[in-house]
Amino acid sequence: MSKVNSTSLEQELDPLRIPGHVAIILDGNGRWAKNKHLPRISGHAMGAKRVSEIVTAASDLGIQALSLYAFSTENWSRPEHEVSFLMSLLVKYLKKELKNLVRKDVKLVVSGHLEELPAAAKAVINQTMESSKQHRGMIFNLCLNYGGRRELTDACRALIKQVNTGQLSIAEIDEQLVGQYIYHPELGDIDLMIRTSGEERISNFLLWQLAYSELYFTPVMWPDFTKIDLLKAIIAYQKRERRFGGI
Repeated sequence: MSKVNSTSLEQELDPLRIPGHVAIILDGNGRWAKNKHLPRISGHAMGAKRVSEIVTAASDLGIQALSLYAFSTENWSRPEHEVSFLMSLLVKYLKKELKNLVRKDVKLVVSGHLEELPAAAKAVINQTMESSKQHRGMIFNLCLNYGGRRELTDACRALIKQVNTGQLSIAEIDEQLVGQYIYHPELGDIDLMIRTSGEERISNFLLWQLAYSELYFTPVMWPDFTKIDLLKAIIAYQKRERRFGGI
């Protein structure tokens, strides 16, 4: 049997049915490292390399928006040395990847509460977003210090403020309006959500945007997730019939 490669898989794709918004829960870094008798931070370091590969692959495939769940509000409960390493890894990644984002015309946006991140991380994030804000290619949505319930709570607070100041009436609030108050409404709903490592749950990730998305779970750990695995997920997505609650 011939080995599967990205070229042969790309030939199976329907270019007219590429998902517009793909979201990925990056899971399995720690278990990947444990299986190789390495410290957990080694898994995170390899995971960062995969981010570079997948951002490039998604952009090349014509995906319009890519959301990656990099650090949740719950991740602060991890050991302090691991959190510190993750923050320093974020700084190194963005500094290294800026040229690639420019070359690919990728725009970086961030979902989450940046004000709670370390100063060095905030600085490089803001610099990268500023440098890429005019880009017109794929939007790369990095979810940092992010929680889906917190996003919806923030949306509720913003709407209540509008009502209290008389700029909005309660009768005007509908699903379409609520959708305008999430962090980045311009990204649209998620077409395909991928979770690596074999876990099958959404873990408080983009709850509003996931309402009618197709879910794809793979046993592949994030540090081993390659362009080939992304292509397999998209091919599986294209074989499904999306009914959005209809018949």
